[in-house]
Amino acid sequence: MSRLKILALLPLAVALSGCNYVVLAPAGDIAAQQRDLVIISTILMLLIVVPVMALTVLFAWRYRQSNTSARYEPDWDHSTKLELVIWSAPLLIIVCLGALTWMGTHLLDPYRNIGRIHAERAVDQSRAPLDVDVVALDWKWLFIYPDYGIATVNELAAPVDRPINFHITASSVMNSFYIPALAGQIYAMPGMETSLHAVINHAGVYKGFSANYSGAGFSGMHFTFHGLDDKGFDAWVAQAKSGAGSLGRAEYLQLEKPSENEPVRRWGTVDSDLYRLILNMCVETGKMCQSEMMAIDAKGGNGHEGLNNTLPLSYDKYARRGTVLGPEPVFVAGTCTPEAPQGQTTASIKAPLDTAPLLGAGLKRPTFAPLKSSSFFLGQRPKSDS
Repeated sequence: MSRLKILALLPLAVALSGCNYVVLAPAGDIAAQQRDLVIISTILMLLIVVPVMALTVLFAWRYRQSNTSARYEPDWDHSTKLELVIWSAPLLIIVCLGALTWMGTHLLDPYRNIGRIHAERAVDQSRAPLDVDVVALDWKWLFIYPDYGIATVNELAAPVDRPINFHITASSVMNSFYIPALAGQIYAMPGMETSLHAVINHAGVYKGFSANYSGAGFSGMHFTFHGLDDKGFDAWVAQAKSGAGSLGRAEYLQLEKPSENEPVRRWGTVDSDLYRLILNMCVETGKMCQSEMMAIDAKGGNGHEGLNNTLPLSYDKYARRGTVLGPEPVFVAGTCTPEAPQGQTTASIKAPLDTAPLLGAGLKRPTFAPLKSSSFFLGQRPKSDS
């Protein structure tokens, strides 16, 4: 009989052997500290959960109806010692959890520069951190290395024991940048920048992906993260630089269009101003950047003289290019000036050169039939066919 039980458990063992425990065995110091926080919090909570579950079974067994030898005290209703145990133990655990949460919130703040490489080694201040600009696209990841002038799609690399500063944004919808072996997940949002500071301590190949659903191609929105030694990272950079192609505004606008399961791509040179333009949603030539618009608003606006700048602003690129999320493109050619002589208008405003629709996952643009007047909509009862 015991052999049959063992055989029955074999499929479960085989299934569990395929589990990936990377969260509990990370390769980066930040992820390791987060793991320790989870483990300590779980142990503290189990200090209450386990005794309660054990006592529940004990009481059910000891005071069962058939056990006539158990003490029967129907008038008992209070015990000071028991009350102290019941209230003090959870209170102490809550205090410990609160302290851990407070320290973890500050020490593991993703916007805070890391203060150590690992538990026994501080950051080498003479060694500059690695800056990486991250852009979440539909449905792929773009990584820009501003210090090296290279860019990649769905491939990321960093040297071991060197701090990494991630600057994260998105092109359209919100995503979540997550490398379980490195650090926690950080959201990527269009027109906004989030940050993540981390370090990889062990060389290897790790998986990164989006942890926030973002549409039809979400399942293929993953990338490879390489932890390399210094020589290996220099070789990887040299290989990327030797790749053909340059990533500029025009190339980015083509890359930005939705696509699924993109292979790894590299560019040997990249526009040094590209990430700023992506962040400020003004990659298209002639379009005002978000930062410029905010500066104008902070000074009180430009009044009528600023119409030429503000009229072409439309930060919903999908509505502007005529996708399923927006109407047909509309552009203002000029505005009449009441005080000016008859026929005088402001300067013409040209539409973007590329007005091709951004369509994702083969979705067709919906067609909307015009509403027909009906007595039902006018508040009258519809006439019967009979």
